[in-house]
Amino acid sequence: MHKKGKTVSFADPPVITGHAGVAGKKEGEGPLSEDFDAVFADTTMGQQSFELAESAMLRDAILRALSAAGKSPSDVDFILSGDLLDQCMGSAFAIKDLDIPAIGLYGACSTMALSLGVGAMLIDAGAKCCVAGTSSHFCSSERQFRFPLEYGGQRPPSAQWTVTGAGSAVLESKGEGVRIRAVHIGTITDYGITDAGNMGAAMAPAAARTIHDLLEDSATTPADYDQIVTGDLGAVGTKLLYQLMERDWGIQLAGHHKDCGMMIYDLKSQDVNAGGSGCGCGGSVLCSHILKKMEQGALRKVLFVATGALMSPTSTKQGNSIPGVAHGVVLEV
Repeated sequence: MHKKGKTVSFADPPVITGHAGVAGKKEGEGPLSEDFDAVFADTTMGQQSFELAESAMLRDAILRALSAAGKSPSDVDFILSGDLLDQCMGSAFAIKDLDIPAIGLYGACSTMALSLGVGAMLIDAGAKCCVAGTSSHFCSSERQFRFPLEYGGQRPPSAQWTVTGAGSAVLESKGEGVRIRAVHIGTITDYGITDAGNMGAAMAPAAARTIHDLLEDSATTPADYDQIVTGDLGAVGTKLLYQLMERDWGIQLAGHHKDCGMMIYDLKSQDVNAGGSGCGCGGSVLCSHILKKMEQGALRKVLFVATGALMSPTSTKQGNSIPGVAHGVVLEV
């Protein structure tokens, strides 16, 4: 492992040997429907609560990823997972019966990149097999962070739709698959945004900082990547990201960048305002659509930057700002 600036690169890159992205009914009606490994028409998953439904969806993604890698839970050294719910209970209930040493991570919507990054460093340190995963559910997140579902309040144009979905990836030291060439652990960035209905504005500064710092550390430009993919900035956050990159560093991302929050839904027909959000947004899109495109040879080198808004119901009620963080993972075939 070699560290330059805030970016860690690997001489022997860890390999993603199995992966799975699953989604709910609304996501299955969007442009990426054919790429998901499973689409659940019943987003209660037969459970007693939406929180348990999210856990069931994450567990399904984890088991599918393990199956794709030809592994069983007993083969795994560590599982790294997190979500948006209090104390990461979505992940805890998803993995509690798998009998795998568990590392809970909270990066908000950046958790897919965070879990991949920490998992890759564990592999580099000697672990043989790690599992990374994350999830979100529209209903569980909405009633925790915004309003009761029955309230039916009007959503501003800047608001995003929390994705019901989950993603999981199996990392190994050897094998065939997409490799993690480098990892960038992001720095918390706070521009003083307080509007919980504008997550894109809260996260865009962190995304800009991470992309710039990783490009500088690795002596690369946007043109060196087939795609730079952010997790869930949505339409508002994407526009702000482009403005910040050009204003502060003279870097133009347009034409090199895509956002999972704008890929997972049809913004014109699905009534999701500024696009998708949530841990499951970047998680499900990366672990289905993007990794499949890389395995098919359509993409060779991708910089995946998942973004997170580090807020809680308590901090919002107290009028605090919403800091952002973004973690980056360089993927290659």
